[in-house]
Amino acid sequence: MKKSVIFGALTVAGLAAGAAAAGTLDDVKARGKLNCGVTTGLVGFAAPDANGNWDGFDVGVCRAVAAAVLGDPTAVEFVPTTGKTRFTALASGEIDVLARNTTWTFSRDVDLKFTFVGVNYYDGQGFMVPSELGVSSAKELDGATVCIQTGTTTELNLADFFRANNISYEPVPIETNAEAQQQYLAGACDVYTTDASGLAATRATFENPGEHVLLPEIISKEPLGPLVRHGDNEWGDVVRWSLNALVTAEELGVTSANIAELSAGTNNPEVNRLLGTEGSLGEMLGLSADWAKNAIMAGGNYGELFEKNIGENTPIGLARGLNAQWTDGGLIYSPPFR
Repeated sequence: MKKSVIFGALTVAGLAAGAAAAGTLDDVKARGKLNCGVTTGLVGFAAPDANGNWDGFDVGVCRAVAAAVLGDPTAVEFVPTTGKTRFTALASGEIDVLARNTTWTFSRDVDLKFTFVGVNYYDGQGFMVPSELGVSSAKELDGATVCIQTGTTTELNLADFFRANNISYEPVPIETNAEAQQQYLAGACDVYTTDASGLAATRATFENPGEHVLLPEIISKEPLGPLVRHGDNEWGDVVRWSLNALVTAEELGVTSANIAELSAGTNNPEVNRLLGTEGSLGEMLGLSADWAKNAIMAGGNYGELFEKNIGENTPIGLARGLNAQWTDGGLIYSPPFR
């Protein structure tokens, strides 16, 4: 689901440099469609429904960018990618942005030549086991079989944790979250490990979610967020500030319910700048004055997207925690719109 081991770094970096030179913003405008890389399917984050319509927390970021650039949140081609294929897809120009539960790391930023434009979910690697195993801590997993996606640094985190605790495990390699779910439920492995949010999303799809438990250990930092290619700063700014618009909207109390009213003008200069009734922020980005308004209207502000797709009132049931606004003790924070 997430972090790819650095393989063929020079090739990927070379592809990225070539693709970025084309000018992604102009390409998207000319094409009339945003190509957005997503997971192959993770309910709550990015998954197609029975009619093939994509929805989810990461999908909301894609739709916000499409709305900001093209004025149409439906003008998106969703490109499913695996842990192995996602970086090549972005570097080659097959996709314009990758919004796929991808962790911001040094090597991806510097060696693979990608630019992470922000964090839309602060996460960490966890463990899920059947309740019937009677396990209450990951430190009790000595000798366990562990389903783990290949080509990911999840493997490195897992190896470090077991080594540090002087216990052993047997890896069961899988390619996608769907395969992991199938293997785990079939008993091919005792444990499934990935981002804790991914485990919660996977468990929510089980026939009997209560028969599975997420263990308390979180063994890594996984700041997840959208990324673009190095060398195309104009496009990076567009995606970055589209995400920031969703975050700022929540902080300022701009919602899908009141945005039309607020767009007529308010006494708050930052709200006015955000919604394009004052200043020239859209012009600076090469977009229309109402670009941020369009991004917010695509699916609501950051909090609305969170609560609708993965929040406590959904089957996934994630609390805001670290992903609360900075004013509520969380880490979600946007630079000012000025």
